[in-house]
Amino acid sequence: MATPMTASQFLTALKAEGVTVVEVGDWEHHNREGHGPWGPVNGVMIHHTAGNSGMVDYCYNGSSALPGPLCHGVIDKQGVVHLVGYGRANHAGGGDSRVLNAVIAEEYGDRPPAPHQHEGSAGAVDGNARFYGFECINLGDGHDPWPAAQLEAIERVAAAICRHHGWGAKSVIGHLEWSDWKSDPRGFDMHDMRNRVAARLGSKPTSPAPAKPPTPATKPKVSLAHVVYPAKHDPASAQGHTAYKSEALIVEKELKAEGLLDTQWVDGSFGTKTIGAYAAWQRRLGYRGRDADGIPGRDSLTRLGRKYGFDVKD
Repeated sequence: MATPMTASQFLTALKAEGVTVVEVGDWEHHNREGHGPWGPVNGVMIHHTAGNSGMVDYCYNGSSALPGPLCHGVIDKQGVVHLVGYGRANHAGGGDSRVLNAVIAEEYGDRPPAPHQHEGSAGAVDGNARFYGFECINLGDGHDPWPAAQLEAIERVAAAICRHHGWGAKSVIGHLEWSDWKSDPRGFDMHDMRNRVAARLGSKPTSPAPAKPPTPATKPKVSLAHVVYPAKHDPASAQGHTAYKSEALIVEKELKAEGLLDTQWVDGSFGTKTIGAYAAWQRRLGYRGRDADGIPGRDSLTRLGRKYGFDVKD
């Protein structure tokens, strides 16, 4: 058992383990406080999202039936960890007390005992209080690939938390090992992942090699008018204007980096998919109703540019 890290310690531990991190919204204070305890913590739980589109936004906000955050971090297929909450999160639900005891003792073979409890069953214990949780972007159908960069990120985040608390790799489990009605993560083996985490814990943390200082570059500029026009009109009418297309493309790339837009829609058109993604960005900033209609405004565009490195020129 351990006292949970502070949000600052959590971020520091991940970065020290070489994890590439994106901080989403007010993640440090975004949690389910008042809906149950957070801690003592006993381990790390790995999940799959069962979807590929808009998962960072969904895990941050949740739904009316299951409010967010739905985990602490979302691990995308490029191995980037998007931090969406810290503290109690709706990710683990009820699970088996025998599994919890095996994780606390770190005394089991290749796998914890098979779970026989789940959320709502008589013997279930509260996993949301006891586990750090990470959702990994994958369809979970057994066919969607798990890229090497994503598996390495899972290994690194698990090792970072175990290293901080002095745990071994047997403190890392999958949701399917906790609850008898879950199947995630599907597509890789948790025993193999624990072996990877154990190997990493046997050596000092490694970080990416220091990058050479970048050559100072002029920030790209995006005209508010140039991205509002195709968003309000038929995007095809703007395609003849090189500036419209190139500047819309900049915005779309940043929405993709934020986890809100799939690669196939990064095409410079600012069509309906981009408008929907931009509306999600506006909601993430706290806008609601007509102020979150997907049409760029000066404040939301400036804040996107400030985060990703472009200037708004009018």
